[in-house]
Amino acid sequence: MRILLVEDEPGLVLALTDLLAAEDYAVDSAMDGLAGLAKASSEPYDLVILDVMLPGLDGIEVCRKLRERGDNTAVLMLTARTQLNDRVTGLKVGADDYLAKPFEPPELLARVEALLRRVKPQSRVSHFSFGDVEVNFEKGDVAKSGKSVALAGKELDLLRYLIERRGTVVSRNDLLERVWQYQPGVSSRTIDVHVSWLRQKLEDRPERPRHIYTIRGVGYRFSP
Repeated sequence: MRILLVEDEPGLVLALTDLLAAEDYAVDSAMDGLAGLAKASSEPYDLVILDVMLPGLDGIEVCRKLRERGDNTAVLMLTARTQLNDRVTGLKVGADDYLAKPFEPPELLARVEALLRRVKPQSRVSHFSFGDVEVNFEKGDVAKSGKSVALAGKELDLLRYLIERRGTVVSRNDLLERVWQYQPGVSSRTIDVHVSWLRQKLEDRPERPRHIYTIRGVGYRFSP
């Protein structure tokens, strides 16, 4: 499970990162609201732990903007405020739960676990746009600069999987398992060939891709 921690107190960031990592969560952090919003909007997370009092953009506004963009990632608000109105405001803009500072580590972990249990599997991407490319996965329609592009079924499956995990490195072994279901005769070379075909069809300069990056020795990363 991936967690984004948006908190501007360095000591608390370090303590919470260690606490969550000890429970096998993968933790990223941001020190202000704008950076947190950018991270949450560009990478897939299972939970955002969001402080209310943040520089640049407060946690209430970060949560509001995420929900306005259709992001349904679970949000746990952290606040030193005790007024009921502040808690109500956070819940009204879309937060799933709140925790008042100071808090005990076991309570934080309990709330994190409870929220993650309620997290539904991420719905599949049906439409997506990047650069001058428009993709309708349900219909199998792909267009670049308004012109139709023909993609084979497995190319669409590969592109969809990379897009759904945008911002994260996807290993070749993961692609073999999730996209090809370990079909006989399929190797990492098969994946590389399909990625090359996607670049030829969708990238402006396939030799210098802007969207499908190779992470040497590991796999690939999609960036919109």
